[in-house]
Amino acid sequence: MKPYIIGIAGGSGSGKSTFAQRLKEAFPDHISLISCDNYYLPHDELPLEERAHLNYDAPEALEFDLMVHHLEELKNGKTALCPVYDFSQHTRSSRVTEIKPRPIILIDGILIFHDPALRDCMDLKIYVETDADERILRRAKRDMQERGRDLDSVIDQYLTTVKPMHNTYVKPTRVFADIILNGGKNEQAFILVKTQIERILKKHKEI
Repeated sequence: MKPYIIGIAGGSGSGKSTFAQRLKEAFPDHISLISCDNYYLPHDELPLEERAHLNYDAPEALEFDLMVHHLEELKNGKTALCPVYDFSQHTRSSRVTEIKPRPIILIDGILIFHDPALRDCMDLKIYVETDADERILRRAKRDMQERGRDLDSVIDQYLTTVKPMHNTYVKPTRVFADIILNGGKNEQAFILVKTQIERILKKHKEI
């Protein structure tokens, strides 16, 4: 079967990655997961201090063409060599991750519905909507614990780029969604999407 591609979008800290990871864990042998966060352009020509102040919440920060290329490879039964982004250095690392072609491909990211070519690759589009206060608290916790950021830098980035870019670019893409979820920890929504995946796999005799 051709892979069934599910896009999961939403604001930073909305819970979209948690939702995607739960689905992946429910079908570990049948789902491959691609994170849009690994497709930020490297900008190795700039020093670290300048890279740290780039706008990472605008569409031009991402390499959409490479995402589309990798999805096309997976559709054709090929393994995709996806970049690995180093958030502590604000650039891509030298490593790559092998993404295997599996019956279900999940791709998650704040701006994956912005690019028409990337949208066209998706069979199902899910937008996770979460209150702004909850999103900023989640983002602050993640950036400080996992990405070595201090609170002042997180707040500054949120006010200068994250919040305005969310309103300008991310939130408007919810119109492209087939399903809009109220929060990434919505249990009933998880069950519904999980059931849909089970139907697809059974239809193609994958389970």
